[in-house]
Amino acid sequence: MADAPEQTKTDYRPTVFLPKTDFPMKAGLPQKEPAIAARWESEGLYQQIRAAREGREKFIFHDGPPYANGDIHIGHALNHTLKDMVVRTQTLLGKDAPYVPGWDCHGLPIEWKVEEQYRKKKLNKDEVPAKEFRAECRAYAQHWVDVQREQLKRLGISAQWDKPYLTMAYFAEGTIVSELFKFAESGQLYRGAKPVMWSPVEKTALAEAEIEYEDITSTQIDVAFEIVESPIPELVGAHAVIWTTTPWTIPVNQGIAYGPDVEYGIYTWGVGGTDGSETSARAAHDIVAEAFPWLAEASGLVLASDLVSEVEKRLQKATASAGDVELILDSDGSTFKGSDLAGTFARHPMHKLGGFFAKPRPFLPGDFVTTDQGTGLVHMAPDHGEDDFELCKANGIDPVFAVDAGGMYRPDWAWLGGQGSVINAKFNAPDGPICSDLREAGALLASSADFVHSYPHSWRSKAKVIYRCTPQWFIAMDKPIAQFSPITRPEQRWENEGGGVNPVEDEPSSSPTLRDLAMRAIGQTRFVPEKGRNRLGSMVEGRPDWVISRQRAWGVPIALFVERKTGELLVDREVNQRIVEAITANGVDAWDPTNAAAFLGDARNPDDYEMVTDILDVWFDSGCTHVFTLESGHWPEERWPADLYLEGSDQHRGWFQSSLLESCGTRGRAPYDAVLTHGFTMDSKGMKMSKSLGNTVNPLDLMKEYGADILRLWALSVDFTEDHRIGKEILAGVADQYRKLRNTFRYLLGALDGFGEADRLTDVAAFPELERYMLHLTAELDAKIRQAVADFDFNTYVRALTDFCNEDLSAFYFDIRKDVLYCETNPQTGFETDKRRAYRTVLDTLFHSLVRWLAPVLVFTSEEVWGTRYPEAGSVHLLVWPEIPQVGADDMKWARLRELRASVTEAIEPMRRDKIVGSSLEAEVTLPDLPASPEELAELFIVSAVRQGDAFGVTKTENHKCGRCWRFLPEVKADGELDHRCEEVLNA
Repeated sequence: MADAPEQTKTDYRPTVFLPKTDFPMKAGLPQKEPAIAARWESEGLYQQIRAAREGREKFIFHDGPPYANGDIHIGHALNHTLKDMVVRTQTLLGKDAPYVPGWDCHGLPIEWKVEEQYRKKKLNKDEVPAKEFRAECRAYAQHWVDVQREQLKRLGISAQWDKPYLTMAYFAEGTIVSELFKFAESGQLYRGAKPVMWSPVEKTALAEAEIEYEDITSTQIDVAFEIVESPIPELVGAHAVIWTTTPWTIPVNQGIAYGPDVEYGIYTWGVGGTDGSETSARAAHDIVAEAFPWLAEASGLVLASDLVSEVEKRLQKATASAGDVELILDSDGSTFKGSDLAGTFARHPMHKLGGFFAKPRPFLPGDFVTTDQGTGLVHMAPDHGEDDFELCKANGIDPVFAVDAGGMYRPDWAWLGGQGSVINAKFNAPDGPICSDLREAGALLASSADFVHSYPHSWRSKAKVIYRCTPQWFIAMDKPIAQFSPITRPEQRWENEGGGVNPVEDEPSSSPTLRDLAMRAIGQTRFVPEKGRNRLGSMVEGRPDWVISRQRAWGVPIALFVERKTGELLVDREVNQRIVEAITANGVDAWDPTNAAAFLGDARNPDDYEMVTDILDVWFDSGCTHVFTLESGHWPEERWPADLYLEGSDQHRGWFQSSLLESCGTRGRAPYDAVLTHGFTMDSKGMKMSKSLGNTVNPLDLMKEYGADILRLWALSVDFTEDHRIGKEILAGVADQYRKLRNTFRYLLGALDGFGEADRLTDVAAFPELERYMLHLTAELDAKIRQAVADFDFNTYVRALTDFCNEDLSAFYFDIRKDVLYCETNPQTGFETDKRRAYRTVLDTLFHSLVRWLAPVLVFTSEEVWGTRYPEAGSVHLLVWPEIPQVGADDMKWARLRELRASVTEAIEPMRRDKIVGSSLEAEVTLPDLPASPEELAELFIVSAVRQGDAFGVTKTENHKCGRCWRFLPEVKADGELDHRCEEVLNA
């Protein structure tokens, strides 16, 4: 039956069932959702769920803290929808899955914003008392915690919003300090001077996770260092040539690195086309002397043989008067290995300044020296490069700390003292002070401001950063941890499907290193997707020691005392305990010189100790969240370790890693059993979103236009493990997908109108074959989406449900059975056939299944659906996973039947289009073979009749139309009369 019967001579409409529901087709989500969310909050739904699941198997998801700084963006929306989906599906499975949300509240981004407010008022932050400034930072963070909390509630995230964790909570700050002391007590913490990423604008060290890379154009220079001593006599008087794209590091040069296996030679000037005669040689000399008068008499340039042509090009470009200048080997034509340069010294181009610059620079062997670019010789500035620092340190050369926190040479520095900023493009330009001084000193061979390369920037200020050697606090990666007692790991192991990482599989020794423990933990953690294992593993495998200090005001203090005379770190558990108690009670302001005596106790003189004034890297803060959230008892429903951490793939170098290192260093294992990572949201063209490009998508605006459920449906429909897209066309498609799901629910509600337990048919074995087949498909779907939950494969979860609703229900089952629903009952007498009872029984199973399965996805719509049918039954989100009866079916037979149905529908469509038939009920079908009875096939195809014949065909029937059900059947003798079934139903 296509639609409700039309008016005939006898009005049969009161005798047929017409679906009825108050559930509207128009969703109106932007208007409805806030009211539903408000009701959840007023009724304490989250607490109801906790009470309902108390004592059940736990699933602990630990929320990674978003930063309390600004409105949520589309990345937040995706991230928190995924987290909510994890918690809701685990809850649906019957587990106790609490969700304690949290925020990262300390650090430079917040401090920077507060400073911006000062700058707008033309005030100096340094003139404000530190306690007052920190109070403003705390208030700023709390404001954005409150704003983001309401925005996430609007997104439908179910969490303990009235009691989130905040890294700035006093007890959290005390816990962070106590974790720092564990590293100090185990000998993993030390103070040292190493080059770290440093922002001259923000005047602090930065973590790798705070760095982003952008292409810039730099000045490249070739500089000649005159060799003054060498075991190779021919080298004395020659000039070793270095190439760099950071001219500002030349004032702190302390050596030259060579590749031990690289081939070098001494190259002299020549001019292309000369015949080698004395006259030609003199002509070449004159050309070179005009271009480089200060090197014309030099004995040659020391270069890597493989890079001579590259150097020639730069020299030719440097001065037009050089003409066709060539670099040719000296007269004997010999070359030598880099290892022969051992014992060679050159003087700094500015050696005449005396002091630091007067000392000859040694040649040092560097395995990192290659012939990819440059000259094959690398100038060493241990203050400003990791390789430089390590090589110089191994040869007894210490940094000199010539560049201050603001990126300027300190005032007493002999060359360019008080000048800078060192990363200023003009300062480094070919006509800037560095190049001008080198040119005047007779050392600048070539310079050009045209070298394009990737360079690190602060993601916050967008300014370039430098490597700068300063005293910092570090956690050692490769120092054995004395007296280590690891926490026992559960026996479950996850296969390393991707390869590449070689984790330590055996139990750790009594004194493992932090790197050992972290690599072992990575090998024992489940990664979704699997490639995350290699990403995190490769980072940990090669990372340097963890620099945990920052030179700012808003953060947890590195609450340590250092003995002034010896420089030794004070490690005293009683002192540490007093510090932790004070910070737990009063927050970070407790770390104040006025409390030094109280902390140290009567046995020590505060004058003998320095209070460290640095603060902790915020990644150390967030790395400790597992301690004060899962272990502290502030949230009794939690437990340690977490089953899952979930964040964006950038957190392999951020929170995943800092949590791993913190936990391994203090507990011997990861704080999580599994890590799920998602990609980034791009615009509809696949481009990175940027305010400057104007292609950002605001989730708050989307919820106003579409509603949160459609935004959630988008987030759970994309392959979030990769970068994915959003845009108007994409959202329009998602909205259409939503409408189809909503219509499925609307049909179910209408079809089940009045259905009660008395209407249920309990003997599944007596169901028609189509009903048993649909139960079979539902059971298969159940298994598929259970597996999707286990795999955190929400794309498959949503796709399986939407495909089932669209293809198996709306386009197939509902279409076939609407005739039975409408006509095999008489509302006037209450009679219905067992076939109809079976259908509605299956519909009831489908309703209870779909409303539960879609509740974690369409959190508001599912509540509306459930409340429409059961207004007094409480929230849909209190329900558990449905029990689906296991019913067998002949899959091959049904695949054949559905294929045939599609062919019949396709064949009838041109007849409808040409108005040969008005509906498929007017068609008759001929098949070469009948895989079921003609009556079953006619019902399946929704046609008048099916008969066997020589070939497949579709024709218009000559049968008459039943006045009640509109079927065209042989027993109907004239249009408007009744067929046998309708007569039986009306007479029952």
